[in-house]
Amino acid sequence: MLAIRSLKTIGLMSGTSLDGVDAAWVETCGERALRLGPTTTLPYAPALRRDLRALLDRAPGLSPDDPFLADVVRRLTERHAEAVQRVRDETRRQLGEETELLGFHGQTILHRPAQGITWQVGDATLLAKLTGLTVVHDFRSADVAAGGQGAPLAPIAHAALAADLPKPLAVLNLGGIGNVTYIGRGGELIAFDTGPANGPLDDWARKSTGRDYDKDGHLALSGTADGAVLARMLQHPYLAAPPPKSLDRLDFDRALKEAGADRLSPQDGAATLVAFAAICVATAARHFPEAPMQWLVTGGGRRNPAIMRALSSVLGEPVRAVEIAGWNGDALEAQCFAVLAARVTRALPLSFPTTTGVATPMRGGRVLGALL
Repeated sequence: MLAIRSLKTIGLMSGTSLDGVDAAWVETCGERALRLGPTTTLPYAPALRRDLRALLDRAPGLSPDDPFLADVVRRLTERHAEAVQRVRDETRRQLGEETELLGFHGQTILHRPAQGITWQVGDATLLAKLTGLTVVHDFRSADVAAGGQGAPLAPIAHAALAADLPKPLAVLNLGGIGNVTYIGRGGELIAFDTGPANGPLDDWARKSTGRDYDKDGHLALSGTADGAVLARMLQHPYLAAPPPKSLDRLDFDRALKEAGADRLSPQDGAATLVAFAAICVATAARHFPEAPMQWLVTGGGRRNPAIMRALSSVLGEPVRAVEIAGWNGDALEAQCFAVLAARVTRALPLSFPTTTGVATPMRGGRVLGALL
């Protein structure tokens, strides 16, 4: 039997929180993460972050030929190339290794799978030109075209990273929205978006304080969740829908306004959004066949003491940052897209009926360039 060649890959991820690009070097065969290397996070300049947020608002009516879109995509891609170069240089220095492949997710600006739409912006051709590397991109569209949700895609990579951890296990990613991967005793996967997470809280902090996020949860910890607003928010039909299911970054914005969140003080509004994010996770856990032995939390939300405290309260189970397992929560999603990129080159499925709702395990992604 021929040995499966591993690939030296950099995964890239720009999440719904719009704060920057994460990059991570992984040596992987697509089924296991064989070696984890250097990582970096490059924040976006305020102007780029502002313009990306504007793309979210304009995306439903945005033309692919819009000059504003082209300008933002170029700047976004150039920032990704900077992240790649930083990780390549550090990998050479630390490990004496080169890089063969990039997993380029891009930036999601619109996600409406029920309408057959998922839109990630980023110029793979420009990234390949700037880096000289083979680029794997367009990870989600094949799944959506086949009737799947197109998200989340990280579960099979989470399983690769968690191969030696006790199970059942839940990996909770708290970015702009929350998504969870449940890995059962036999390796079975269940995955879906739980509901809003940092996205509405970041927007609230920006509107209320002028800051990009609620640093260390100070705003939320100094307020009290409003029970009436929470009750109205919890009536949203998404929460009662069975998985698989996924969300767009702005799906809950109207519901939050209709629930009266805008009338709350800065502190109480933040506390209410934190409580809502935690309750969404607890509601999601009802879909698991048995309680996880532990919850491992990744994404920016793990750094917010208010969110972590709220999760522990509603789940009544161990809730810890992924660092407890030796993982790097700042790099985990980028590492996942490194694993997914390798899977694409090996024609392995990225999504499954229990993760995106697609009818059969589904391949995806496109490869730009050729591996030597």
